[in-house]
Amino acid sequence: MTDPTSPLDRPRGRVGITAVGASLPDEVVPTAELQRRIAGASGLALPAGLLSRMTGIGSRRIAADDEYASTLAVRAARAALAAAGREPEEVDLLLFASASRDLVEPATAHIVQAELGGHAHALDVTNACNSFLNGIDLARSSILAGRARRALVVTGETPTRAMRTRITDLDEARRAFAGYTFGDAGAAVLVEPVDRGGILDVDTETWSEYWTVGGIPGGGSRHPRGDEHTYFTGDGRTLRDVFEKIGPDILHRVRHRTGLDWADYARVLVHQVTLPYLDRFVEVTGVPKDKLEVTVAELGNLASATLGVQLARVEAGLRPGERVLFIGLGGGVSLMTMVWEKS
Repeated sequence: MTDPTSPLDRPRGRVGITAVGASLPDEVVPTAELQRRIAGASGLALPAGLLSRMTGIGSRRIAADDEYASTLAVRAARAALAAAGREPEEVDLLLFASASRDLVEPATAHIVQAELGGHAHALDVTNACNSFLNGIDLARSSILAGRARRALVVTGETPTRAMRTRITDLDEARRAFAGYTFGDAGAAVLVEPVDRGGILDVDTETWSEYWTVGGIPGGGSRHPRGDEHTYFTGDGRTLRDVFEKIGPDILHRVRHRTGLDWADYARVLVHQVTLPYLDRFVEVTGVPKDKLEVTVAELGNLASATLGVQLARVEAGLRPGERVLFIGLGGGVSLMTMVWEKS
């Protein structure tokens, strides 16, 4: 039962997700094929099925050479707008919220809007794999503040371009391993005022002292040039240990503040890196497995598009009044939760 003093029952303006869209590249690359490509380029004999066993990922989608982060975002945005029966001109805030981007400058949001049409206030939001969830929260805040009426939040993720496809030794392979979990995708949501339900609760937990654990260092003022800095490198084990250390606290806070337990959610959508890590998440948190939408085995780690793609897959099956708990995990390191009730 919901606590009558909880934030879910406080009178206030309501803002919710009213339409969802997603897009996937056409090319499907099995993990076995990815391992063959890496072994062939590196001249190394890797044990058969190594990547598949370690990640639980059977395949992923990879964007074509002429598909960019903006390409996937635009396709997802068109799907979301079509689902809502809206035109781009009816949007007054467009957020491109992604770990990937087309260029360092200008903001990829402008490229997306140039393709879609319209003249909404457009900007980028970036916070690793939590970018899309952060974008939805920022859109909600802008609407509640009276700065926007209707927002389109989009992501286009092309992290497979940060995979190191040629390795010189096993030590380099270990540093590059997290990159072999990636897949490409786009997602979009329309965010606007609703009469009931909507986004009920948001929480965050940030431990920035772990920012060096993983990432793509190139393109900024520290490493402006050099192909070596364009590959993803990271310590997946340390990242997992950090999430396990701080993750339960944020879930306890959400439960205490909202009065909602696992049984009160129709679905629990969580960022997914590998299948073994998802299994560990279930073990640590106790979330019922039947509440999850498992995408990692088929699509890999979609970075910030993970939650959007999952939502696009389950949204049609949700009834008004049913709730979804989003759990985001991002490098930096940050965790984020959002409780959403379908209007």
